[in-house]
Amino acid sequence: MNIKRITFTICLLAGAFLSAQAQAVKATQFTPGTIWADNNGVHINAHGGGLLFDKGKYYWFGEHKIAGGAGNRAMVGVHCYSSKDMYNWKDEGIALPVSPDSTNDIAKGCILERPKVVYNKKTKKYVMWFHLELRGQSYKAARTGLATSDKVAGPYTFIKSYRPNAGFMPFYPEGTPDADKVDCANPKNKSEGFFCRDLPGGQMARDMNVFVDDDGKAYHIFSAEENFTLDIAELNDDYTAHTGKFSRVYAGHQTEAPAIFKRNGIYYLIGSGTTGWDPNPARWFTAKSIYGPWTYRGNPCKGAGAEITFGGQSTYVLPIAGKKDAFIFMADKWTPKDAIDGRYLWLPVTFKGDEIEINWAEKWDLNVFEK
Repeated sequence: MNIKRITFTICLLAGAFLSAQAQAVKATQFTPGTIWADNNGVHINAHGGGLLFDKGKYYWFGEHKIAGGAGNRAMVGVHCYSSKDMYNWKDEGIALPVSPDSTNDIAKGCILERPKVVYNKKTKKYVMWFHLELRGQSYKAARTGLATSDKVAGPYTFIKSYRPNAGFMPFYPEGTPDADKVDCANPKNKSEGFFCRDLPGGQMARDMNVFVDDDGKAYHIFSAEENFTLDIAELNDDYTAHTGKFSRVYAGHQTEAPAIFKRNGIYYLIGSGTTGWDPNPARWFTAKSIYGPWTYRGNPCKGAGAEITFGGQSTYVLPIAGKKDAFIFMADKWTPKDAIDGRYLWLPVTFKGDEIEINWAEKWDLNVFEK
């Protein structure tokens, strides 16, 4: 009998046994920054992601990465996982695959980032928005992409990509000083100049999120103007297009990775600075209206590592279904040299009145929200 074949068979059996053991042990807590195995014992592959609660389950959508630097481009598509408890996740497969057609907007090798899915009660469609850079153009295109599905886990059908709000000027909250309003006849600064440059063809749309308000209105939040400004833009009733109504937030200050949520009538927005793949201090804002005015509040992270957001960058804030004042700050710890090894930092948001704090925890569970 071939000794090599016997050895190989034994190794396969041992691997299968260890994998089965890993699957049998159910997680009961979060351990930020560590390998997070799915039901197959494989590290979850859903980076820059967001969650949707639907019919008693959470669905996690994120960028599927491959090994090495090539993983920073979209070689597979958007991955989906499901869970009833948020600790243990089932692999639901690729919800939106990239296209083998090199002329397609979402061709294999494009950059497809930060997918977010929301459900439209009117159309009964699941709607996915994402940041898209066309294949071979690095970050020049700065588009938003749209896909829809009749089923939460997909498959999703790619609809279109474009730059939002072409030809529309910003909406200004009541009381906005004239000095803060865009004047394309005489741009006052670099950021305003970028806005006016892009006005005819639509605003740049990079790092992004989607938020559905209590009244069912949906909003697309994205980095525009070479990342110098965040735009908060209204979507139509079907959530499949922009209406042309939008406001500029923290104009002139480079902000990425927006994550928005609402509590007690107050809107909260968490983002980051722009330092490439390297972490930097998070920043947070509040407003009483989705369109602002928004107030800058500093860094929500506290303690050791706060100045680099504990090594991560915001991607989403998850309200926990059925629990009051229970929100999870979700961040990615990027590893651009080996993209598939990116880790997830999930941490509880702590409220002190209307103020928020995010503190590091090696281990924690949902019971923290019972205190």
